[in-house]
Amino acid sequence: MSAAPSDQPSDEQRRLRWRCRRGMRELDVLLTAYLDACYEQAPAKTQQDFAYLLEQEDDQLWDWLLGRSVPEEPRLAAIVAEVVDPERGASAPA
Repeated sequence: MSAAPSDQPSDEQRRLRWRCRRGMRELDVLLTAYLDACYEQAPAKTQQDFAYLLEQEDDQLWDWLLGRSVPEEPRLAAIVAEVVDPERGASAPA
């Protein structure tokens, strides 16, 4: 009766997809790739951290995602690591 989760994005995923649209195409690609590949299977805490990550400024996101700097907040550092390398982030200890 209901569609498979990957067939129809939730309202939350649609909102997040819109928030992944940034001022830089490169950020759009990185953030949307994580949303498409990992978000749905991620634990609720990781999903919350991803939403929080999207609240940050573009220039700060750019520096973090390129490895130029590391977020001071541990929750941001963890989700940045997962966005940059989903396999490493998913296997990292909590």
